[in-house]
Amino acid sequence: MTGFKNFIMKGNLIELATAFIMATAFASVVTATVALLMDLIGKVGGTPDFSNYAPGGVSVGAWLTALISFLILAAVVYFAIVMPYTKAQEKWFPKKNEDEVGTPEDVALLTEIRDLLQAQRGGL
Repeated sequence: MTGFKNFIMKGNLIELATAFIMATAFASVVTATVALLMDLIGKVGGTPDFSNYAPGGVSVGAWLTALISFLILAAVVYFAIVMPYTKAQEKWFPKKNEDEVGTPEDVALLTEIRDLLQAQRGGL
């Protein structure tokens, strides 16, 4: 029972479940935004559903509709989620300057061990 309790109470599991729930809820917003943008494209350039489009008898309409929908979806996700998240991360959690960080402790220790082994071998 303790193992199950530890599994359930781990922070990563709770965070993952919360992220999944939020992503599922946000999916409908993204889908609706894509539908809205497809309708706007339809108002500007004709119908947004290219399913019947077949130049030269080759049915590329469904593929073209899926491609445009994907590009719009990717743009919505990038501009509505990724960019604001990245800017918030930079504002509230600025990265330390790489020069200030220095060598990690484990790498410094390994370097020291390497140097000692080389000195014992006669400086090979």
